[in-house]
Amino acid sequence: MRRLLMRFILIDRKLFQYINGRLHNRFLNFWLYHLTHLGGATFTIASSLLIWYIGSSSWSKSGAQAAVSLAVSHIPVAAAKKLYPRLRPHLALPGTRTFRNPLKDHSFPSGHTTAAFSLATPLILGHPEWIYLFLPLSLLVGVSRIYLGLHYPSDVLAGAVIGTSVAAVTVALWP
Repeated sequence: MRRLLMRFILIDRKLFQYINGRLHNRFLNFWLYHLTHLGGATFTIASSLLIWYIGSSSWSKSGAQAAVSLAVSHIPVAAAKKLYPRLRPHLALPGTRTFRNPLKDHSFPSGHTTAAFSLATPLILGHPEWIYLFLPLSLLVGVSRIYLGLHYPSDVLAGAVIGTSVAAVTVALWP
Protein backbone atom coordinates (compact mmCIF):
# COMPACT_ATOMS: atom_id res chain seq x y z
CA MET A 1 0.00 0.00 0.00
CA ARG A 2 2.83 2.38 0.88
CA ARG A 3 4.44 1.67 -2.49
CA LEU A 4 1.20 2.59 -4.28
CA LEU A 5 0.96 5.83 -2.29
CA MET A 6 4.56 6.75 -3.16
CA ARG A 7 3.85 6.08 -6.84
CA PHE A 8 0.77 8.32 -6.68
CA ILE A 9 2.80 11.12 -5.06
CA LEU A 10 5.46 10.81 -7.76
CA ILE A 11 2.86 10.99 -10.56
CA ASP A 12 1.20 13.96 -8.83
CA ARG A 13 4.50 15.85 -8.67
CA LYS A 14 5.48 15.02 -12.25
CA LEU A 15 2.11 16.22 -13.56
CA PHE A 16 2.44 19.36 -11.44
CA GLN A 17 5.93 20.05 -12.80
CA TYR A 18 4.75 19.54 -16.38
CA ILE A 19 1.80 21.94 -16.05
CA ASN A 20 3.66 24.48 -13.91
CA GLY A 21 6.94 24.34 -15.79
CA ARG A 22 6.76 23.15 -19.35
CA LEU A 23 3.45 24.74 -20.32
CA HIS A 24 4.41 28.27 -19.32
CA ASN A 25 4.09 30.92 -22.00
CA ARG A 26 2.90 34.54 -22.21
CA PHE A 27 -0.58 33.68 -23.50
CA LEU A 28 -1.33 31.23 -20.69
CA ASN A 29 0.31 33.49 -18.11
CA PHE A 30 -2.23 36.20 -18.90
CA TRP A 31 -5.35 34.07 -19.25
CA LEU A 32 -4.83 31.60 -16.43
CA TYR A 33 -3.79 34.35 -14.01
CA HIS A 34 -7.14 36.06 -14.63
CA LEU A 35 -9.36 32.98 -15.06
CA THR A 36 -8.28 31.61 -11.67
CA HIS A 37 -10.38 34.36 -10.04
CA LEU A 38 -13.55 32.68 -11.36
CA GLY A 39 -13.09 30.29 -8.42
CA GLY A 40 -12.48 33.01 -5.86
CA ALA A 41 -14.90 33.93 -3.11
CA THR A 42 -15.84 37.32 -4.56
CA PHE A 43 -16.85 35.96 -7.96
CA THR A 44 -18.54 32.74 -6.84
CA ILE A 45 -20.54 34.28 -4.01
CA ALA A 46 -21.56 37.32 -6.06
CA SER A 47 -22.50 35.18 -9.07
CA SER A 48 -24.64 32.72 -7.14
CA LEU A 49 -26.45 35.49 -5.25
CA LEU A 50 -26.96 37.54 -8.42
CA ILE A 51 -28.38 34.57 -10.34
CA TRP A 52 -30.59 33.74 -7.35
CA TYR A 53 -31.82 37.32 -7.06
CA ILE A 54 -32.32 38.42 -10.68
CA GLY A 55 -32.70 35.16 -12.59
CA SER A 56 -35.91 33.70 -13.99
CA SER A 57 -37.55 31.14 -11.71
CA SER A 58 -35.47 28.20 -12.99
CA TRP A 59 -32.21 30.20 -12.92
CA SER A 60 -33.12 31.62 -9.51
CA LYS A 61 -33.54 28.10 -8.14
CA SER A 62 -30.16 27.08 -9.59
CA GLY A 63 -28.57 30.21 -8.13
CA ALA A 64 -29.98 29.40 -4.68
CA GLN A 65 -28.73 25.82 -4.95
CA ALA A 66 -25.31 27.11 -6.00
CA ALA A 67 -25.18 29.52 -3.04
CA VAL A 68 -26.04 26.74 -0.59
CA SER A 69 -23.64 24.22 -2.11
CA LEU A 70 -20.91 26.86 -2.17
CA ALA A 71 -21.35 27.52 1.55
CA VAL A 72 -21.66 23.85 2.55
CA SER A 73 -18.75 22.67 0.38
CA HIS A 74 -16.26 24.79 2.24
CA ILE A 75 -16.88 22.92 5.49
CA PRO A 76 -15.05 19.78 4.28
CA VAL A 77 -12.42 21.99 2.61
CA ALA A 78 -11.67 23.77 5.88
CA ALA A 79 -11.62 20.45 7.75
CA ALA A 80 -9.26 18.82 5.22
CA LYS A 81 -6.88 21.79 5.33
CA LYS A 82 -6.68 21.41 9.13
CA LEU A 83 -6.38 17.60 9.11
CA TYR A 84 -3.92 17.40 6.23
CA PRO A 85 -1.58 20.43 6.38
CA ARG A 86 0.10 19.96 3.01
CA LEU A 87 2.62 22.60 1.97
CA ARG A 88 1.82 24.43 -1.23
CA PRO A 89 4.02 23.35 -4.15
CA HIS A 90 5.80 26.71 -4.42
CA LEU A 91 6.93 26.23 -0.79
CA ALA A 92 7.86 22.55 -1.15
CA LEU A 93 9.35 22.25 -4.62
CA PRO A 94 12.30 24.41 -5.67
CA GLY A 95 11.93 25.97 -9.10
CA THR A 96 8.16 26.27 -8.98
CA ARG A 97 6.84 29.18 -11.00
CA THR A 98 4.56 31.49 -9.06
CA PHE A 99 2.87 34.81 -9.59
CA ARG A 100 2.07 37.82 -7.40
CA ASN A 101 1.55 37.16 -3.68
CA PRO A 102 1.37 33.36 -3.65
CA LEU A 103 -0.72 31.90 -0.83
CA LYS A 104 1.03 30.44 2.19
CA ASP A 105 -1.78 28.45 3.86
CA HIS A 106 -2.32 24.74 3.28
CA SER A 107 -2.72 23.32 -0.18
CA PHE A 108 -5.09 20.35 0.14
CA PRO A 109 -7.79 20.57 -1.23
CA SER A 110 -8.15 23.45 -3.70
CA GLY A 111 -10.79 25.85 -2.43
CA HIS A 112 -10.98 27.71 -5.75
CA THR A 113 -11.67 24.47 -7.61
CA THR A 114 -14.23 23.43 -4.99
CA ALA A 115 -15.98 26.78 -5.37
CA ALA A 116 -15.96 26.65 -9.18
CA PHE A 117 -17.55 23.19 -9.24
CA SER A 118 -19.98 24.08 -6.41
CA LEU A 119 -21.21 26.98 -8.53
CA ALA A 120 -21.18 25.23 -11.90
CA THR A 121 -22.83 21.92 -10.95
CA PRO A 122 -26.27 23.27 -9.95
CA LEU A 123 -26.26 25.55 -12.98
CA ILE A 124 -25.42 22.63 -15.27
CA LEU A 125 -27.98 20.31 -13.65
CA GLY A 126 -30.68 22.97 -13.93
CA HIS A 127 -29.69 24.05 -17.45
CA PRO A 128 -27.80 21.21 -19.18
CA GLU A 129 -27.37 23.18 -22.39
CA TRP A 130 -24.86 25.41 -20.53
CA ILE A 131 -22.47 22.53 -19.76
CA TYR A 132 -20.27 23.62 -22.69
CA LEU A 133 -19.52 26.90 -20.90
CA PHE A 134 -19.59 26.03 -17.19
CA LEU A 135 -17.66 22.74 -17.24
CA PRO A 136 -14.64 24.05 -19.24
CA LEU A 137 -14.49 27.19 -17.09
CA SER A 138 -14.48 25.07 -13.92
CA LEU A 139 -11.75 22.84 -15.34
CA LEU A 140 -9.71 25.90 -16.32
CA VAL A 141 -9.95 27.22 -12.75
CA GLY A 142 -8.49 23.90 -11.56
CA VAL A 143 -5.71 23.87 -14.14
CA SER A 144 -4.90 27.51 -13.37
CA ARG A 145 -4.28 26.63 -9.71
CA ILE A 146 -1.62 24.12 -10.79
CA TYR A 147 -0.19 26.44 -13.45
CA LEU A 148 0.16 29.26 -10.89
CA GLY A 149 2.13 26.97 -8.54
CA LEU A 150 -0.52 26.97 -5.81
CA HIS A 151 -1.83 23.39 -5.92
CA TYR A 152 -0.89 19.87 -6.89
CA PRO A 153 -3.17 18.02 -9.33
CA SER A 154 -4.47 15.88 -6.44
CA ASP A 155 -5.52 19.08 -4.59
CA VAL A 156 -7.48 20.14 -7.65
CA LEU A 157 -9.03 16.70 -8.14
CA ALA A 158 -10.13 16.63 -4.49
CA GLY A 159 -11.63 20.12 -4.84
CA ALA A 160 -13.55 19.11 -7.97
CA VAL A 161 -14.89 15.98 -6.26
CA ILE A 162 -15.94 17.88 -3.12
CA GLY A 163 -17.56 20.72 -5.06
CA THR A 164 -19.41 18.44 -7.47
CA SER A 165 -20.52 16.01 -4.76
CA VAL A 166 -21.84 18.64 -2.38
CA ALA A 167 -23.62 20.44 -5.22
CA ALA A 168 -25.18 17.22 -6.56
CA VAL A 169 -26.45 16.31 -3.07
CA THR A 170 -27.77 19.85 -2.60
CA VAL A 171 -29.71 19.65 -5.87
CA ALA A 172 -30.99 16.14 -5.07
CA LEU A 173 -32.23 17.16 -1.62
CA TRP A 174 -33.69 20.48 -2.75
CA PRO A 175 -37.41 20.73 -1.91
